[in-house]
Amino acid sequence: MTAPVPAGGPTLPQQRRLLTEVPGPASRELFERRQRSVARGLSHVLPVFVTAAGGGVLVDADGNSLIDLGSGIAVTSVGNSAELVVSRVTEQVAQFTHTCFMVAPYEGYVEVCEQLNRLTPGEHEKKSALFNSGAEAVENAVKIARHATGREAVVVFDHAYHGRTNLTMAMTAKNMPYKQGFGPFAGEVYRVPMAYPFRWPGGPAACAAEALDVVTGLIHAQVGEENVAALVIEPIQGEGGFVVPPDGFLPGLAKFCRTNGIVFIADEIQSGLCRTGDWFAVDHEGVVPDLVTTAKGIAGGLPLAGVTGRAELMDAVHPGGLGGTYGGNPVACAAALGAIDTMQKQDLPAAARAIGDVMLPRLRKLAAQYPVIGDVRGRGAMVAVELVRPGTLEPDAAAASKIAKTCHAAGVIVLTCGTYGNVLRLLPPLVIGTELLDEGLSVLADAFGTL
Repeated sequence: MTAPVPAGGPTLPQQRRLLTEVPGPASRELFERRQRSVARGLSHVLPVFVTAAGGGVLVDADGNSLIDLGSGIAVTSVGNSAELVVSRVTEQVAQFTHTCFMVAPYEGYVEVCEQLNRLTPGEHEKKSALFNSGAEAVENAVKIARHATGREAVVVFDHAYHGRTNLTMAMTAKNMPYKQGFGPFAGEVYRVPMAYPFRWPGGPAACAAEALDVVTGLIHAQVGEENVAALVIEPIQGEGGFVVPPDGFLPGLAKFCRTNGIVFIADEIQSGLCRTGDWFAVDHEGVVPDLVTTAKGIAGGLPLAGVTGRAELMDAVHPGGLGGTYGGNPVACAAALGAIDTMQKQDLPAAARAIGDVMLPRLRKLAAQYPVIGDVRGRGAMVAVELVRPGTLEPDAAAASKIAKTCHAAGVIVLTCGTYGNVLRLLPPLVIGTELLDEGLSVLADAFGTL
């Protein structure tokens, strides 16, 4: 029998509470059903079945209340059941759930585009188009860049993650599990080194000095600037390990693109919408991309994505060249308007900065205590810990897995990532309470003591 379902949203008690082992018997029973009916290719970080969620907690089918430091992979930044999201979605569902914007449009789609045009970097005239997922947004941004420039080549980076469609798999760096067995992939995609300070051959200082020259030199020699339609980069890489490039790298890339007529695309799907302490991660250095892709945190958990950019680029595509049956669904648009309203009213960029001010010092203190921690990095509420064999750069994926599993058993959800699977990433909801965040970090600290 499953436990009674508590109310979600603001009324859900913000506490860690374990009534059974994790996962408990009810979740295990549900997982057996899942094994019989759901394809094997879908995996799980933690096989607990959620019955309620809100603020900074998830409640499972056994009544356990878990601290959420993952936000559904940076999706539920405003919480899993934010009041303004719930009210707007409820109202929209009662009016209509779908017409297809390409058949009979509606105001919500236009409102979301207006908000994205206003919030994304730059004062130039902008337009937007809405889609279902981050991968769709990236793929359409590339389509727009190719159409506008008449060029074909796309430049991406080591450790990048851009999605699971055929084109975005080609753009993604990591093979397993994202690309293994799914080829052949789309062509005219070229990969260059990422400015990864911790792993740059000459060290962090050399990375800041050398990375831009290395990247632009490779593009010149191996692709040719005149052949490049777009350069696509995550301002802080997500699945690749929360890699934060040194100051100057992104502005230098943007200048290189402007000089050579290359469309500079910022993939802000994981880093955008307040996550790093700014509305967008590129705001940290005042970088103004030509196109910005958004998804994940945009709609409080409903599927929505966008491409926003210079009006002349967005309008380069012929009518009918962009679209999709569900793109910009009215219910998802209502959720996005509620989420953006929440971000503004609660000043969630400031909340993200405050979360970072709590997490980073505590994690750096842990790093001084445990030599398995090779690097602590991130910005705002997008923070990671990279684990290595002490005294080396050799990735320690086993340690990362053990720490994560220990946290899960203790009722704290943390995620792993990284090209080598050796990075712990922390993505708490931006509405998490300080006491809950402190407790989650204490559980994480205790987990290092088990290594």
